[in-house]
Amino acid sequence: MSIDVLTFGCRLNIHESEVIRRDAVAAGLSGTVVVNTCAVTGEAVRQARQAIRKLRWEKPEAHIIVTGCAAQTEPGTFAAMPEVDRVIGNEEKLKPETWTRREKIAVGDIMAAKEAALHPINTIAGHTRAFVQVQNGCDHRCTFCIIPYGRGNSRSVPMDDVVGQVRRLVANGYREVVLTGVDITSYGSNLPGAPKLGRLVKQILQDVPELERLRLSSIDSVEADADLLDALGEEPRLMPHLHLSLQAGDDLVLKRMKRRHLRADAIAFCEQVRRLRPDVVFGGDIIAGFPTETEEMFARSLDLVDECGLTHLHVFPFSARPGTPAVRMPQVSGDVIKDRARRLREKGETALRRHLDGEVGQRRCVLTEAGGVGRTEQFTQVKFSSPLARGLMVDLTFAGHNGRQLIAA
Repeated sequence: MSIDVLTFGCRLNIHESEVIRRDAVAAGLSGTVVVNTCAVTGEAVRQARQAIRKLRWEKPEAHIIVTGCAAQTEPGTFAAMPEVDRVIGNEEKLKPETWTRREKIAVGDIMAAKEAALHPINTIAGHTRAFVQVQNGCDHRCTFCIIPYGRGNSRSVPMDDVVGQVRRLVANGYREVVLTGVDITSYGSNLPGAPKLGRLVKQILQDVPELERLRLSSIDSVEADADLLDALGEEPRLMPHLHLSLQAGDDLVLKRMKRRHLRADAIAFCEQVRRLRPDVVFGGDIIAGFPTETEEMFARSLDLVDECGLTHLHVFPFSARPGTPAVRMPQVSGDVIKDRARRLREKGETALRRHLDGEVGQRRCVLTEAGGVGRTEQFTQVKFSSPLARGLMVDLTFAGHNGRQLIAA
């Protein structure tokens, strides 16, 4: 039996799963399944528990190890499951020696972590794009968010190490690299000289000229620095797609979330970037049904989709996470949360169709993926009329769309 890693959640987890796979193999583990969990919502935790039970039924002889954010924030929950053999914390999962030990629970104090070390990998199994961790943790304490308690405080990977990892992945055939972390726009705050994300982006593009595409994962627009904006306007290899951590469109809700921007700030940022890079496409995270949210407040989140010109929407029905301040606020009923999430998703679908309509007849460079699909520079998914090999860059004109994907001519 081999080492299997089942990954939930973010791109950072995808990167870390490759480190886990390598270290578990090196430790001589066999017949092992590692579940790398997410804790962003209660539903994410429920899905992880459900997957673990299914794994035990399908692989009764397997050694099941649970790690990731949910394991870090709820170690006792997973240790109490009869299907689980070991629980490993987020910091411990990246230490090779952890995988040679056998204690039931290896979960330390994540807040004691002070550095983000580079964990070099050569491939990302099953992915055409490579993910490079540049940062971990978060110094902010949004009232709804459990992630700082799963990831610790913000800490960054030294710039030279990031550049070296990008160079290594490009040498192994990757044409697109995605910079990832928990709060990547806080990059550099703990490093000598406090370099910001924009400087890192420019350094990568300068030092790795053979890299064809550089993409950013989710950013907090309030932290976007001048070099980052300059790179967006001047560097064609930095992809014209930004996914924004917006969360709401009403100022009072944003304050109760303890966000650091207001509605007008989000709109102004999108307008500024669009002036610098007219072909940019925005995505955004929005929470439906945050505590105290009225219908009028929710309507401002709906309107924000149009006012920011969002195309790729991630909708999160509010999920009360134990230990966060939002749990103690007056809650919106579950039925209302579901209805608002549905309406936000419908708004997102309309926005995506509008974007797709505008792309018909356009010619874009598409990076091909497995399964007969690919992605444009703006991260729009393209469906091919016939399968193409993975990892190609092809210029295509679009004949139409199906409401979710562009259809190549």
